[in-house]
Amino acid sequence: MSPSHNTPSSTSPTVLAGTFTCAWCGLTVSAVAGDGTRRNHCPSCLHSQHVLDQVEGGPHTCRGRMTPIAVAVLRTGDWMVIHRCMRCDELTSNPICTDDNQLILMRMAVRPLAQPPFPLEAFGDL
Repeated sequence: MSPSHNTPSSTSPTVLAGTFTCAWCGLTVSAVAGDGTRRNHCPSCLHSQHVLDQVEGGPHTCRGRMTPIAVAVLRTGDWMVIHRCMRCDELTSNPICTDDNQLILMRMAVRPLAQPPFPLEAFGDL
């Protein structure tokens, strides 16, 4: 074996398997979802790391933890996870993946109805 050959112990798991470690729960996650699409968030807790600059389109130096705060449904019916960076407060949106935690997705989707900013009884008078 030549000295320039990388062994599994000398190469990071990200290079070998296309994985990343979740910034929140520590789970080692494949960068490719079950349906073959690229993923940038943990399917278990939906957190990610701030690595892309949404304005410039290139890498971002912040590297803060991106917390999932909401879901958005596009006109096409596709769902997006809305993340907020805990370090710089930038918002991003990323498509959900087929193996994302459905309980967390639904919890974020119904939160506005479960905790409205006004009493829902007001609709009874309409």
